Amino acid sequence: MASDKPVVLITGAAGGIGSATALEFARRGYDLAITDLQSIDAVSGDAKKLGARTFAAPGDLADLAFAERFVNDTVRELGHIDVLVNNAAWRDLTTMREITPEAWDKTIRVCLTAPAFLARWAAAQMEPRRRGVIINVSSIMANVAWGLGPAYVAAKGGLDALTRDLAALYGPAGIRVLSVNPGAIDTTLVTTEPGSPVSAKVRAWSEQMIPLARWGQPSEIAKSIAMLASDDASYLTGASVVIDGGWSHQSYLYELKRAIRPDQFP
Repeated sequence: MASDKPVVLITGAAGGIGSATALEFARRGYDLAITDLQSIDAVSGDAKKLGARTFAAPGDLADLAFAERFVNDTVRELGHIDVLVNNAAWRDLTTMREITPEAWDKTIRVCLTAPAFLARWAAAQMEPRRRGVIINVSSIMANVAWGLGPAYVAAKGGLDALTRDLAALYGPAGIRVLSVNPGAIDTTLVTTEPGSPVSAKVRAWSEQMIPLARWGQPSEIAKSIAMLASDDASYLTGASVVIDGGWSHQSYLYELKRAIRPDQFP
């Protein structure tokens, strides 16, 4: 049954940035349509406690038939779609020397193809109402070389380019399209081995590269996404908003800076 409340559709909503974003929109008075490969019962339950109606459907976005059905079912259950957050992602830490065609295809399908067609199907629901926002969750890895996860890097670069193209297409219909590019965020996607010595080294090194000297929290990305979806960003479209604590503009470890000028970098 439709209501006057705005509706947000969020993919990859079971944990990390996705669940934090779902709860942030619930706090702001939205009803939710959420999906993930994992169970989303906990997120759905927490959102309901915040007063949101929820439509939850677990599924695999690599299956485009499921993705299209989810959009249509959202409209049937909640009446409309005001915001789409393409957050779901998948990757493995392999190089181009070793990645299989199957792993490449899966990554591109989940991280780029599904967001593209979800945007198409959601925009078709938004256009008659002459308003809507599509936010693609990209990554600073779209613009930073690292030699690992080539399909993921390619997909995120494509997602930023897609964002600009969709903004040009749908802008005249009143639909804004943006991407957000998080840096090191404290989620399970950052490492495949939480708590391992390698992961600890990666975290220590990355914190030496981040001017704010810490990883971000999912809630910080969620608040940024919710702000960009709001009328506070009403003239912002076609942009990629970097949310990385300053990492992508940094060139030297703070440990090196302190060695050179300890008086300036205490």
